[in-house]
Amino acid sequence: MSTLATPVLLAASESEGGFHAPSIADFFPPAILFEGTIFQIDRIWIIRVVATIVLLAIFVFAARRARLVPGRLQNAIEMLIDFVRVQIVEEIMGKETARRFVPMIATIFFAVLAFNITSVIPFLNLAGTSRIGLPIVLALWVFVTYWAVGIRKHGLGGYLKNNLFPPGIPWPIYLIVTPIELLQILIIRPASLAIRLAANMIAGHIMLVLCFAATQYFVFEAVPAMKAFGALTLVGGFAITLFEILVAFLQAYIFALLAAVYINMSLEEEH
Repeated sequence: MSTLATPVLLAASESEGGFHAPSIADFFPPAILFEGTIFQIDRIWIIRVVATIVLLAIFVFAARRARLVPGRLQNAIEMLIDFVRVQIVEEIMGKETARRFVPMIATIFFAVLAFNITSVIPFLNLAGTSRIGLPIVLALWVFVTYWAVGIRKHGLGGYLKNNLFPPGIPWPIYLIVTPIELLQILIIRPASLAIRLAANMIAGHIMLVLCFAATQYFVFEAVPAMKAFGALTLVGGFAITLFEILVAFLQAYIFALLAAVYINMSLEEEH
């Protein structure tokens, strides 16, 4: 619904200057402290800190109040942990192997979820994962882990052989397959984690801002004949908010699932 209104809005912005469409600049807000240094603090940095503190506070509070008969908070957290353990890690790795990696995969799942969900929280309104740096850090954690566990189990030579020279294909095909497999373990796997996460959260933020900025424009600034569009964009904004919550959970699930898959592939004897 907001798509239909966009050409009208952009035309209005050129003539009246009332509507300003969201842009990539939203993800690079002005510095608050230490501008131009590696310690620069801006709005998205604060959002990440707030999300981290809240996430840790919830788990510490739940752990300290843990009971044999769980309350609602404890029950919700245990359900999510069991979901990660059973539906993601054990489903991919099996129970014996999964035990080693549940803490890591659960940490990734809850961290991504916490940083994603800030996109729909009032006064934050921006996902901590919508700038590529944080997704890259999480993807590098997975990258280092699947290399480390693969080399520890198979040795460097065995790990590279398993990944770069899949069995059962004619040897000339290795001239094509081996470079592709090398790109897989060096670039494609971590990039698939980081880019997918950041791109989804960027798109969600732009859609939300577009709908609510359009609503404000139509209701308060547009000519009377266009004010009815405000109801459409408002409904669209709330619909996209609900969709963004779903995407926040879905992207956390996908990131954790792919992390488990990549680690498990490094542990397998042959691919």
